Amino acid sequence: MHTRGIIIEGLKKQYGSGDTLVDALKGVEMQVALGEVVGLVGPSGSGKSTLLKCLGAVIEPSAGRMKLGETIIYDGKWKIKDLRALRRDKIGFVFQAPYLIPFLDVIDNVALLPMLAGEGNSIARKRAVELLEALDVGHRAKAMPSQLSGGEQQRVAIARALVNHPPVILADEPTAPLDSQRALAVIGILNDMARQYETAIIIVTHDEKIIPTFKRIYHIRDGRTHEEAGEGKSPRELIKTDKA
Repeated sequence: MHTRGIIIEGLKKQYGSGDTLVDALKGVEMQVALGEVVGLVGPSGSGKSTLLKCLGAVIEPSAGRMKLGETIIYDGKWKIKDLRALRRDKIGFVFQAPYLIPFLDVIDNVALLPMLAGEGNSIARKRAVELLEALDVGHRAKAMPSQLSGGEQQRVAIARALVNHPPVILADEPTAPLDSQRALAVIGILNDMARQYETAIIIVTHDEKIIPTFKRIYHIRDGRTHEEAGEGKSPRELIKTDKA
């Protein structure tokens, strides 16, 4: 696939100055096509979270260039004035902790983002229900977050990330709280959504269960990325193997 959803060139991030200067990212190069899911792996402290925060416009890089779709979002400085709108409309986030709003039920947790973006209430809720059903938590639509298991909460968080059909999804250890079958099911759904909505997805993970599903993997070590081909196995076939 030639259409690039994410392009990162020479990305650097420094913390501190003088004797306390730390080079967290030292010139990251990365490309992810629309419709593609890639893995990002590396030891603790290698720069994975820093890279995701830069790409998600949560922290500002020190140098380099980032492009989402046809839009340059950073080139030595931010090129987008409203970073909050960028995060809301163009980037879906999935974290290891679900961060659901405790006083909203499941359907409203998912429907909130499209409503904030100006979508009508009924359309937003319909889209939320479709995603919840796809993630096997449709029967929990009226439940409060405190009534859900950890795995159910994480699947709701994934539905929330997908609901605006963003061109980019950044997932930080999204399968960590899930058992093997549910972890592989979630990766299968993310693969399906990537293809269906032409979404570029980066998954940071240590989860050995899902690493065989990636067709491409970026290893990050000492602030630099190294690309390698992955196995690209079908999550559904791995589920069958795991059950056997």
